Amino acid sequence: MKSTRSEQEHPSTLLDIISVLDREGPMGVTEVAGTLDIAKSTAHYHLSTLRQNGFVTKDGTRYGLGLSFLKMGLETRRREPLFDAAKEEIDKLADETGELAILSVEQRGLGVYLYKRGGSNALDIDAPIGGSASLHNRALGKAMLSRYDEERVDDIIDRHGLPETAERTITSRAELKDALRNVREEGVAFNREESIDGIHGVGVPITTAEGNVLGAISVAGPAKRLNGSLFNEDLPDILSRARNVIELNHQHGHTY
Repeated sequence: MKSTRSEQEHPSTLLDIISVLDREGPMGVTEVAGTLDIAKSTAHYHLSTLRQNGFVTKDGTRYGLGLSFLKMGLETRRREPLFDAAKEEIDKLADETGELAILSVEQRGLGVYLYKRGGSNALDIDAPIGGSASLHNRALGKAMLSRYDEERVDDIIDRHGLPETAERTITSRAELKDALRNVREEGVAFNREESIDGIHGVGVPITTAEGNVLGAISVAGPAKRLNGSLFNEDLPDILSRARNVIELNHQHGHTY
């Protein structure tokens, strides 16, 4: 395939190459070109540009993402007001509960993990910083969705669907909306093995004084530990107290 000038200059080609390296790991020029159905010369042109600017490394004939993306990501997170407002409280939640405490925000209809801290008994649950996940099957996600109007909830469902990731995942639009009404009334969201079999989670939304959603916080752990009054009463109270502190911190521009 011949490379065209428009193909080389098209910004989406560069972004596609970054995305495929992120998804697949180190690849050769031929692999990148074949995966994206672009000319080898185009793939080489963009990979060379990325390498020259420190965004891609080369090992032999294979190219992989460089640590410049990590630096950019950490800097982006540092500038996020909610991160400053919540970090210390997430650390306290992990220490107090012994489980995994997580801070998440919503972007493009998905939950993005902004920060997490594991307590003394925390499981290594798949929640990579900067990674994204569905909203409908997690306490974090349902906490945020519960504060959106019905039109926005429908838009997110239309865009991403309700994928089934565990035996108890909610896959019905009507059932999800019923669940969100309960979250809205109670102020707390529960994940009862809906995202991962054997994992429970409790989450609460973080909002501005005007009610706009900033994100959500949660505590997650094995269902055999997170159950009974701890799951249904104690953790919601602990999270609610943390939420109050975070919202005040955010309101007053608190930083650490």
